[in-house]
Amino acid sequence: MTDGARATTRPGWTHDGLAGFTIGVTADRRRDELAALLQRRGARVVIAPALRIVPLADDTDLREATRACLDRPPDILIASTGIGMRGWLEAAEGWGLAEPLRGVLADAYVVARGPEARGAIRAAGPHDQWSPESESCDEVVDHLCRRGVAGQVVAMQLHGGRQPECTTALEAAGATVIEVPVHRWAAPTDPAPLHRLIDLVAGRLVDAVTFTSAPAAEALLRAAGDRGDAVLDAFRRDVLASCVGAVTAEPLLRRGVPVSMPSRARLGALVRTIVDELPRRTVTLKAAGHLLTLRGHAAVVDGELRPLAPAPMAVLRALAHSPGRVLSRTALLRTLPRGADEHAVEMAVARLRAGLRAPRVVQTVVKRGYRLRVD
Repeated sequence: MTDGARATTRPGWTHDGLAGFTIGVTADRRRDELAALLQRRGARVVIAPALRIVPLADDTDLREATRACLDRPPDILIASTGIGMRGWLEAAEGWGLAEPLRGVLADAYVVARGPEARGAIRAAGPHDQWSPESESCDEVVDHLCRRGVAGQVVAMQLHGGRQPECTTALEAAGATVIEVPVHRWAAPTDPAPLHRLIDLVAGRLVDAVTFTSAPAAEALLRAAGDRGDAVLDAFRRDVLASCVGAVTAEPLLRRGVPVSMPSRARLGALVRTIVDELPRRTVTLKAAGHLLTLRGHAAVVDGELRPLAPAPMAVLRALAHSPGRVLSRTALLRTLPRGADEHAVEMAVARLRAGLRAPRVVQTVVKRGYRLRVD
């Protein structure tokens, strides 16, 4: 696997950890931090950035927005991201405008949409007065409109792209809005990992995918192209879509995808939510005197984690779905990748028995097929 499918797991495992599960990470800037948190819990991680943040190729718009703030000092500053605020101040430094900009921002009522934005603001000198619980633009607009913005100037630091609905709502309430574009979203430099992740989702070969921004969720679905329906079906049925917060989840919820999310939009809380959720989705049953639990790419046999390749795991899932029932080779063949034949089913069953190290769990029924021995 490439960087887009890095697969390391922590030695050993615990029943309440993520060993045996495969999780996709679509973040770019904080992907290594999130991957490390998941791997520390025992997960196999597939890194596949859906988008990347790049500085504006032409800073004309940013310079004009900066001069507009100096000409009409903002009464309110909405700081959306830490990286954006730092980028704005660094650009202003290059133009010799950093000190005047800090001066006008110091007098503004500062709304920081998250902890990173708050940290960047405080490092620059101004003090933030309020932050939304949800980190959503809608909550910011509601708060400011209740506070009153008529006749005031609002500087809104953008996060990757415009948010016209927020600008329009503030202008309708009587504010003058200066949009401050610092960076933009762009496609990943190497799209191969993202397309690989899409294949894994459609094939139910990952257990969860994490999203840390709404544009990343939109980008993954857009990149899926004609596989979009298969990806959405996988998210609705088998693959957990785990979002850092309600704003991030919105594109998925709009398409009928159930999501899990923490009460606070933090990476650590996101990981804890996944740790709570994924083990609850496992199948546990008794077979041939063994206690068997199915995790994403592994089975737990009497408390021992046994990693399995995709084909044996697919056969085990099919048999566990109807324990005790005989499934024909033709039925099991449908669970394997296209192009496989009945010989591939026999090989998958042989590898499954070897991987479980409990050969009696899977019983051959002559001329009929295979079943899990549950008697």
